[in-house]
Amino acid sequence: MADYTAQRIDEMEAIYGGAFFRARASLGVSSFGLAVFDLPPNLDAYPEHDHSEDGQEEVYLALEGSARMQIEGDEVTLDPSTPVRVAPGTKRRISTGDQTARILVISGIPGKPYEAPQFSELGEPDPLAG
Repeated sequence: MADYTAQRIDEMEAIYGGAFFRARASLGVSSFGLAVFDLPPNLDAYPEHDHSEDGQEEVYLALEGSARMQIEGDEVTLDPSTPVRVAPGTKRRISTGDQTARILVISGIPGKPYEAPQFSELGEPDPLAG
């Protein structure tokens, strides 16, 4: 019997006011992180961050629209034909222009088994619901 899961992104459980879709948990993925972000136009509030503490490497790809990613002084365009990998200790920040952007994020820790963060599990409270 075939073992697979298919689900529309808009039907996945979302948190952070509907901007973060729990794609990994919705699809039953256990070996790597997977999320989809819906970012509004003119977003400038996405926090600069890195993953030096948890060692997480990430790949970003715009599924719809486009966004800008600032990576330690460089600016890279996220669009449907340009995936971007960012190493764990590298600071990154995303902003959008006049259009929305839907961003796929794939993550994992090189050389280590994946452990899903609790907030990414289905049914966990929305961190913004505070």
